[in-house]
Amino acid sequence: MTNITLESTLTCPHCGHQKTETMPTDSCQYFYECESCGRLLKPKPGDCCVFCSYGTVPCPPIQQGTDCCAPPE
Repeated sequence: MTNITLESTLTCPHCGHQKTETMPTDSCQYFYECESCGRLLKPKPGDCCVFCSYGTVPCPPIQQGTDCCAPPE
């Protein structure tokens, strides 16, 4: 079994604020509000969640080599 990292440090692309968060294991986190500047972060095109776009570690499904859930439409 692969060792999965559950914490990732998100960096806001607008103000540079960083915060370490625990990633959900049963769903993607599509939105994240920066506690410094208040901007709502969304994944970059081609990424499934904010952790894959702005985190130091990709989300658990990507770490396991499986497809992550699709973003809401």
